[in-house]
Amino acid sequence: MHQYLKAIGFGNLTSKKQEKELLQEIKDTFTHQTIVSYSQDADFCEYQKTYGVGMAVVECGELDEQENFESEYYFPMFRGSGVTSYADVSVERKIDHEEYMGICEDIRVDISLIFHLQNGVDYMREMKAGLIPKKGTSLTLSGLAISGKVLFPVRKDADQVKKKKEENLNRLSLLNAAHKGDQTAIETLTLEDIDTYSKVSRRLATEDVFTIVDTYLMPYGVECDQYSILGEIQKYTVADNHATKEPIYQMTLLVNELKFDVCVPVKDVLGEPEVGRRFKANIWLQGYINF
Repeated sequence: MHQYLKAIGFGNLTSKKQEKELLQEIKDTFTHQTIVSYSQDADFCEYQKTYGVGMAVVECGELDEQENFESEYYFPMFRGSGVTSYADVSVERKIDHEEYMGICEDIRVDISLIFHLQNGVDYMREMKAGLIPKKGTSLTLSGLAISGKVLFPVRKDADQVKKKKEENLNRLSLLNAAHKGDQTAIETLTLEDIDTYSKVSRRLATEDVFTIVDTYLMPYGVECDQYSILGEIQKYTVADNHATKEPIYQMTLLVNELKFDVCVPVKDVLGEPEVGRRFKANIWLQGYINF
């Protein structure tokens, strides 16, 4: 059973029988169906059923010439809003079946962001038409969380906020130059990182790490598309899963200058979300390429 079904309101699923009933319901009463021809004998078929605002379960498999569907895999999905990044994205197929992972090289984060591609069927269609690689696309990221905590914001005055924005802009400028091979920019960033490490090490002796770090995004566990995040809440709403009536928080977070949406069950959140507060969780990162 998929671990992150709980994130979109299916926390009541506890057995394989219930899982099979859900998958059968998706095939019988799907909201969207997409078919792409990928071999002479069969087509790739995707069934998608919506269960709330932006929330759906997607089942994928092979459709043969007799219209018989053989399921290969399924996954819960939360479609984010807006655009997270305009950086270049590369896509790789998984080894065992037609499922895709994306890699985003956004300079605002110090790591390659690896995510599960939500619209893999669109990528297959573009690839079949010979339109890959494609320039001018954007990426909308989103995250599914099983649980999380709300933290108070770090207290800062207006001058500190202004100074932080200027530092972020300066760092982005240096990162751009470093990516182009500017040796001076690389050396400056290295010295800044050493200085930051030194300051944080001294403060950790007397302060809690969450009073020092505003936001972070770092890999979590052994799966390459799972991350531990801490982000500032920009806005939030409460949506219901239409089938289970379970309430779900849908939050827009600012994480390391990246803005994306995260959904998490209300009952599994410790604290009350408010704009300006921070949200801490482990997420499964998903992405939708806007072709």
